[in-house]
Order: sequence, then C-alpha cells, then structure tokens
Amino acid sequence: MAEYVNMDTLRFQLYQVHDMPQLFQYARYAEYDKDAIDLYLDSVKDFSDQDLYPSFREMDESPAHFKDGKIIVHPKIGEAMKKAGELGVIGGPYDMEAGGMQLPGIASHAAYYIMEAANNNVPGYMGLTAGAAHLIIAFGNEWLKETFVPNMLGGQWGGTMCLTEPQAGSSLTDITTTAYPQEDGTYQIKGQKIFISGGDHEHNDNFVHLVLARIKGAPAGTKGISLFVVPKKRPEGGGLVPNDVVTAGDYQKMGQRGYCTTHLVFGENEGAKGWLVGEPHKGLKYMFQMMNEARIAVGRGAVSIAAAAYHASLQYAQERPQGRRLKNDGTKDVSEEQTLIINHPDVRRMLLLQKAIYEGALSLVNQTALYHDLEMVSEGADHEKYYLLLELLTPIAKTYPSEKCREAVDNGLQVLGGYGFCTDFVLQQYFRDIRIMAIYEGTTGIQSQDLLGRKVTMQKGKALEYLAAEVQKDIEAALTYDELKPYAGMLGQKLQLVQKVLGQLMPYAMKGQYERYLSDATLFMQMMSTVAVGWQWLKMATAAKQALVTGDQTYTAAFYESKVHTLKFFYKYELAKVDSLSQILMDEVVLTILEEKELIC
Repeated sequence: MAEYVNMDTLRFQLYQVHDMPQLFQYARYAEYDKDAIDLYLDSVKDFSDQDLYPSFREMDESPAHFKDGKIIVHPKIGEAMKKAGELGVIGGPYDMEAGGMQLPGIASHAAYYIMEAANNNVPGYMGLTAGAAHLIIAFGNEWLKETFVPNMLGGQWGGTMCLTEPQAGSSLTDITTTAYPQEDGTYQIKGQKIFISGGDHEHNDNFVHLVLARIKGAPAGTKGISLFVVPKKRPEGGGLVPNDVVTAGDYQKMGQRGYCTTHLVFGENEGAKGWLVGEPHKGLKYMFQMMNEARIAVGRGAVSIAAAAYHASLQYAQERPQGRRLKNDGTKDVSEEQTLIINHPDVRRMLLLQKAIYEGALSLVNQTALYHDLEMVSEGADHEKYYLLLELLTPIAKTYPSEKCREAVDNGLQVLGGYGFCTDFVLQQYFRDIRIMAIYEGTTGIQSQDLLGRKVTMQKGKALEYLAAEVQKDIEAALTYDELKPYAGMLGQKLQLVQKVLGQLMPYAMKGQYERYLSDATLFMQMMSTVAVGWQWLKMATAAKQALVTGDQTYTAAFYESKVHTLKFFYKYELAKVDSLSQILMDEVVLTILEEKELIC
C-alpha cells in the first residue's frame, strides 16, 4: 500500500513540538497517557488502511448521486460510519457522560487527519455528525440529548448543519426558513437549505439536521435566528416516522465526489417538526460552536489532502527516471543512464515546498487544537488567554491550509508532469478534492475579514498581544542554538512588520472608514498566516535541534535534520513574501473600492 501519511511526523509534532502530555495533568484528561494515545492512533491508522484508503479512488469514479428520490453513495460509507462509532472516533473529544471518550481535542484532530489523508470523502460524514451531536450536548435539553446523541455518536444516525439558502448564500441575515410554534411546544419548520454536506444517504437509519430558522414574528437580521433539531425521521410511538424532510436533489462536484452535497426541503407538506435548541433568537450564537469546530476541521482536511499528495508525488519522483543531471560546467553526459527526477533541483524545490507547507500547516492546526484543549481546562487569566488565542488562530488555521495546501498539491501534480494531469494517477484527484476547502465554512474573504475586522481588534488587540508573547517565547528558545539564531531574528522582524502594517491600517477603522480598512483583508491574512506558519517551523526546528544535541533517538538524525532543513527552505522561499505583502498593504493607493463599476467590466 502506498504511503499517504507519515506517522513519525505526526507523533513528533504531538509530543516533541506541542507537548501534548502536558494535558494529562488535568482531571479531564487524567485517564490518558502517551501509550494510550499511541494505541488509539494506531487503531485509527489500521482502520484507515483497511476501510478507507482502498475505496478512495472508487468513490471518485462512482460519485454520490441522486436517483429515485434518494442519495446513493458508496456502500463503504455506511460501514465506515458504524466502525468509526465503535472505535469512538465520532464522540472522541466529548464528555464521557455524553457517550464520548473525553480525548484531548488535539488527539482527536490527529485521528481525523489520518483518516482524511486516507480518504477525504468519508470523515466529513463523521465530523459533521460529531459537531451536530456536540451542539445538542452543549445547548440541548435532556430529552434532545437522550433521544438523538447516542445514535449519532454510535454512527447509526448522521448529523448535519443547515445554514445556507438559495437566496442568501453566505449572508445568514437573509435566511427565510420559518418556524411556526405549535401547541405541544414543538415547531413546524418550513423552508429550503442548500449545499448541505452529508445531508442524506441510504446507509444511515436517520439524519439529525441542525437548522437555522426564524420563529414567526422574530426580528430581522441575525438577532432573530433560532436553532432547531429537525430529524429526517422523528421519534414517535417507540419508532421512527417520516418528518417531511425531503431531499430534492444533490450537487455534482468537481472534487470530493464521494461526499454528498444535498438540497433539502423542510415542511413542503406542513409536516416537518422541529425542536428548539436552547433559547429563542440565539441560534447563530449556538451554531458558531459548530462552525468554529468545522473551520478548524476544514483546515485540517486540506492539510490531510496535501500530505497524501506529497507522499504520492515523492514516491513518483523516487521512481521516475528522466534526463541527466546538469554538471557544474553546464553540460550533460548523454551516455549516462537517466537520473531519477528527484535529483533535479527544481523537482526538489517543488517537493520541499509541499513538505514546508503541509507540515507547517499541520503544526498550525495542532497548535490551535492545543489552545482549545487548554481553554477548556484552565481558569481565570489563563482561560482568557487561551480563549483569545483560539479566536485569533481559528480563521488562520482554516485559511492558510485551504489556500497554501492547494498550492502544495498543484506542485505535486507538476512533479508528475503530463502524468499528473491524467486520471491514471491520483494527483489530479487530490487537486480537485482540495479546491473546495477555500469555500467550505466561510470563504477566504470571509475568514480574512473576520481576522482583521474582529479578531485582531477584539479587546483592543489583546489576542494579538498574547500571540506575540507566545511567539517571542519560542524565539528565545531558538536563540539558544547558533544554527537557528538567524531564523529567530527573521521571525521577530516579520512580527514587527505585522505591527507596522496594523499601525497604518488601524486609523481607517478609527475614522469609521471600515470598507477601506478591510479592502485588502485577504492580503493581511496571507501575511499574518505566513508569519504564523513561520513560527510553527521555528518551534519544529527548535525541537529537532534539541533532539540532535541531546542525542534523542526517538527518530533518526536524518529525520530531525530534515526539519531544520525545511525551516530554512520555508524562511527563504515563503517567509520572505511577508515583505512584499506589507508593501502592498501600506500602499495608500486603493484600487478595489470603485464607484464607477465600468472600470472592472
């Protein structure tokens, strides 16, 4: 079987870079230790080898589709859901009292990373089911928890999040799905939802939809939105009966073709019953828990695809002979045998770029997950710190992988040359699969405006202050190694440059010129996220250097040296781009705010 994930790199990050064992001192995670986590990840890897990876290409070749009023998906999806339930994957990070395993979130993300690298079509069904169940656990009443959560965590029932509507798109202010109060305390739901991932198929007994809707008479805007549990089949008389939730069709996609995307119609025959979650008009607030979890998951999914694509292109480069190496005098000896393409410098550059992006992005996702774990178990000032760091990093952890890992996969395809464009090889599938990640759960533009417009400014910039302190701590650790001193200095300079850019942009916000302030938010995201991943590479190189100096033999010396080498590559080829981005951001000429629309026609 081809390699699709490097378990040594994953474990190196979990244990030596991010020190996951620090979590075991807290009561919430006290039942776990390194051996238990390793055993869990090994079982997930075995599951991925046996049940996910072998059907990956089949799901692309025989995509999910709508037929005779049903969504037809690959039969492995039903089997995988139930096995994931048995393994505890779906309920991994949730409370034991709710049926979960109370795993550290960073370990749960690691498990999903392995599965998504094996087959990125399947874990989405599990992840959305887990997120929907968690939302019910967090905000639902006891009846909702007892009725829906056990079958969801067990993999028998699926779960979804239903936000988008045909006329509204990403603008949730404009949703029109309506909830009509009934005498028995339930609500009649009427409306349509589109782009519902994992919305229906024949291999789960039921689907529990988390639906945003307005109670009739509710105020306009997002403040009038409530959240409802609206199952495909509702519990009644000790069994399940149809709940007037109709699958109207599906969307045929360029990638992730085994992961269905549906159009759902609620209450066409006035029979869709829903149950209010929490209090009226707080639906969007509740849903943000699931949305933020999903945003980090999307970033993780992009990393997973890029990891698998890297290993596929690396294998090809190590096996494909083509051309001869160029000598220092500029000549080639045509009498020599062809060399493997991995020996050509430009191919090495593309492979190193893939490695630098995907491993850096993986570390960023792990860092974000760790902050979430620490936020859950800390109190007082520490709780505020980890909450703000999580808020700041979430849009970055979603966006950097979604954008840059696509570039990484593109380079992987290029390594294969013409074969990369052919369906005989898997790179073209990875390239198609990853494209959706920059659109899922809020586009890059939306995430960028969230970062610059909300997260950077929250509590008068306190989140950014906390992040700068975290980075500075790792800079100081790196300064203890002569080889890393130049890179520690470079990262400090780029962090100062971010502050300089903000110093020039903030006056626009203070003067109420918000459109101008946010007009290049996407470029700020590029700059900020590049610095964030530069920080992660410094952490990884410091951990590797420490292992080399102390003679740590957990991994080979070559493994550790490769981390230091890739740090140098990232700083030369990627971190250097921060300078040009800062120049654009500080340029006072504005070209995208136009009154005369003809100028862009």
